[in-house]
Amino acid sequence: MYEIRDIALAPAGELKIEWVRRHMPLLDALEKEFALTKPFKGLKVALSVHLEAKTAHLCEVLAAGGAEMWVTGSNPLSTQDDVAAALASEGLNVFALHGATREQYESGIRKVVSVGPDIIIDDGGDLVTCIHKEFPGLVDKVIGGCEETTTGILRLQAMDRTGELRFPMMLVNDAACKHFFDNRYGTGQSVWDGINRTTNLIVAGKSVVVAGYGWCGKGVAMRAKGLGAKVIVTEVDPIKAMEAVMDGFKVMTMRQAAPLGDIFITVTGCKDVVTPEDFILMKDGAICCNAGHFDVEVAVADLRKMAVRAFPARNNIEGFVLENGRTVYIIAEGRLVNLAAGDGHPAEIMDMSFAIQALSAKYLVDNRKTIVREPRRMLNNVPQEIDSKVARMKLADWGITIDTLSPGQHKYLFGE
Repeated sequence: MYEIRDIALAPAGELKIEWVRRHMPLLDALEKEFALTKPFKGLKVALSVHLEAKTAHLCEVLAAGGAEMWVTGSNPLSTQDDVAAALASEGLNVFALHGATREQYESGIRKVVSVGPDIIIDDGGDLVTCIHKEFPGLVDKVIGGCEETTTGILRLQAMDRTGELRFPMMLVNDAACKHFFDNRYGTGQSVWDGINRTTNLIVAGKSVVVAGYGWCGKGVAMRAKGLGAKVIVTEVDPIKAMEAVMDGFKVMTMRQAAPLGDIFITVTGCKDVVTPEDFILMKDGAICCNAGHFDVEVAVADLRKMAVRAFPARNNIEGFVLENGRTVYIIAEGRLVNLAAGDGHPAEIMDMSFAIQALSAKYLVDNRKTIVREPRRMLNNVPQEIDSKVARMKLADWGITIDTLSPGQHKYLFGE
């Protein structure tokens, strides 16, 4: 079953998937392993992740392991219609459209949840939220799920605190091989890929304001510095703010930064980070974009209301003329700039993140009888052995060997 733009787009999507296959050796190794062992045989997997080529390869790996795949996107502008068509042509159940309306997007979420999944692979928490609120009768069938993002984990933590979360979730984003590399190096590169290809403007010499100095913000700021920008960081966490200062960046409030910035990038996971009070202070020609999961960090709806005129400035860029005569530009409607205006993280980075996803899903299946399933105890860290396995696989692919502890060293450190 599928609801996609056009099945005839499949050949173009297959070319994209074939390209990333060549650069995702960890997933290829797991695909071979899963094809033999079939860890997901007879199970339905519901997946909502940004539907582009790297995600498609993850779907293929899970399908090779015997999973019946039900797939939708996690952002209306990040779905690539040719990739969705390629997956549908392979027999997977796909419900996703680029540029989907809110109704179409939510319909895709409902369709993959309504089949009664055994495993959930989520990016932002929409599948988990939907099944609890709209399909409570299917919740007990779920063995567990995996969450890809910081934003999704925040939503899970809120559900778990109240006892609302009713099945185990693996906190994939918190795994070292995910947030150290995906959030920092993946986000750092892909955000600037999206900005640069969309604006065709130089970064060197400009003032870049990065809102949020978590792992994603660190990566964005680091790459901005490397491109020659003067970087300003805004934060609400005093420790992260202090870290940004020691990393060599200026730190101030958004209100203080608003008149100074040429490019503003939000990476917080919170709402109303850039507001009308900030827009009115911005330079003529200031550019705003968002690298957090949801399109609420830059208050685009408020900007639209306060503008005296809005106009398309360039593909995927909208200009808003304010009452003071200045123009503020928004990239990709304030949605995820690296996916809505680009191809997302590099394949080599997502190879590690999706290997963590696949192995965490297998862990849930293998441990379904023993994993804790009690209210307020549903959140699970990715086991260290999975993190270590992925790291060693990546090092081996690079041709790198590392030292190991001798028995004496092990006893000295651990007393065993």
